[in-house]
Amino acid sequence: MLLFVDWTPSVEAFSVGSFSVRWYSLLWCIGLFLAYQIVHQLYKQQKIAEDKFEPLFFYCFLGVLIGARLGHCLFYEPQYYLASMTGFIEMLIPFHLMPDGDWQFSGYEGLASHGGAIGLFLSLLLYCRKIKVKAWTVLDCIAIAVPATACCIRLGNLMNSEIIGKVTDVPWAFIFHSRESLVDGIAVPRHPAQLYEAIAYLIIFIVGCILYWRWYKTQGMNPASPFAVGTGFYFGFCLTAIFIFRFFVEFLKKEQVDFEQGMLFDMGQLLSIPFIIVGIWCMLKAGRQK
Repeated sequence: MLLFVDWTPSVEAFSVGSFSVRWYSLLWCIGLFLAYQIVHQLYKQQKIAEDKFEPLFFYCFLGVLIGARLGHCLFYEPQYYLASMTGFIEMLIPFHLMPDGDWQFSGYEGLASHGGAIGLFLSLLLYCRKIKVKAWTVLDCIAIAVPATACCIRLGNLMNSEIIGKVTDVPWAFIFHSRESLVDGIAVPRHPAQLYEAIAYLIIFIVGCILYWRWYKTQGMNPASPFAVGTGFYFGFCLTAIFIFRFFVEFLKKEQVDFEQGMLFDMGQLLSIPFIIVGIWCMLKAGRQK
């Protein structure tokens, strides 16, 4: 037990009077800020006009938020959100109907990364059509930055003690104290699955940056290179690497919803397969272009 990490952090990063900021929200903002700065720099290097970059953040933010929210509600809890008008309304607004009939602000409790990825992709297609920029160039630029944001989001999940792993006795296990982590009312050591994902996404981000830097510096931005921005390689690499890891790390996670118990592959794994297939296709397309 002395080797395990007794994980009891405050969910609040700081507060000013009655106003408080949670770690989850703060890390989301940090992740978005990093992506904003990275993609802004990539746009400059690709010589894309500044006025074409300015609307990008709003398309991405709304696409990710709406997609992640709808993804959670439709993929993981459709029996609640689609069973009544109240559930349908709660799916769209950050409020929860209380037993006494009053509405209480709850935030968007439940965001699914697969839904966020779908929402981001659709919003980028709308952005490219509206702003008149090359879709593959935009997708590649976004894909280089996305793993950094994903890393921050998973660190936020860690601070919230959510999306926990299965019970284990490995020396680096975390003892979470959230309600879902208890076994017969006792907090037991579990895999820190959120930390595994955060580390993996950080590595994927570093690898993507290295590949881009080699193309940008040593190959002189050669458009014939399979690693050129605009070929779809980085978009494919991002999808393939993230969702292959996501597929396998799910074996170490506690089931998020009851219907996943007894399933050979859980919902996260089933939803990852199409992303992996698309990612591999994009990388093969980039190679054929060369």
